[in-house]
Amino acid sequence: MIFNRNETKEVVVLLGAGSMGTAIIRRFAAGRKILFGDISQANLDRVCEEFTRSGYDAEGMIVNAMDRESIEQFAAKAASLGDVKYYVHTAGASPSQGTPEHILKLDMTGTGYAVDAFGKVMAAGGAGLIISSQTGYMFPIPYDVEQTILNTPTEELKNISWITDNATRSGTAYMIAKRINHLQAMKAAATSWKERRARINTLSPGIIVTPLAYDEFNAPGNTYQKMIDASSAMRTASSDEIAEAGAFLLGEHAGFITGTDLLMDGGVISAIRTGAYSLR
Repeated sequence: MIFNRNETKEVVVLLGAGSMGTAIIRRFAAGRKILFGDISQANLDRVCEEFTRSGYDAEGMIVNAMDRESIEQFAAKAASLGDVKYYVHTAGASPSQGTPEHILKLDMTGTGYAVDAFGKVMAAGGAGLIISSQTGYMFPIPYDVEQTILNTPTEELKNISWITDNATRSGTAYMIAKRINHLQAMKAAATSWKERRARINTLSPGIIVTPLAYDEFNAPGNTYQKMIDASSAMRTASSDEIAEAGAFLLGEHAGFITGTDLLMDGGVISAIRTGAYSLR
């Protein structure tokens, strides 16, 4: 049976086919072509079948989110399917899932590669969203270093001495990478994505319950429980709540929003900034 006879469809792309990203895609992908990218063929097969059986037009592609060539091939594949109107990036590793080097390579450099690659193929009026983290507000980067980051090509970020000197633990590497995500979107919004007449933003969630989040829930120190208790919301959030905010940032009602970050953390950073909670 042919579910949709429209030959020309806008393209929706997700790199990192986890629960948070797929929840966002579900909000606006009906009637459009979906391209999922992930390192796991099993995960791609599962997600594509789930979406296809729900009436979506979806296919998957193996992508190494740390490799520039692999990401560029992914962007080229997306462009071959039609006008790329939406790009969502959730690929990343949490502090409990990798070494500092791995986290910087995936969460910082890999994200930069994706922003660069899709900045060459986005259709006019399109929008992108990088899922960052509340931790991007936890390890401030000096202003002069941020200016250096903004003026450094993605491939050379790993050579900035401030980054290598401070990203010595997985936790700090993650915080630094997530702040750099904000800067990557800011830079792209003013340069390559602007030239395509497309928008790009970041969204920084707090403690969200996903399958992968349990690696952090079970980490030593009970840090997550302490943050939950200190936050004004005093609870975790779900992927569906993040999806609502993500769909807004990608949609027409956010057409004047680009190059910025939406912090969605239930009040954790407010507690830290006011001294109600200390990371130490």
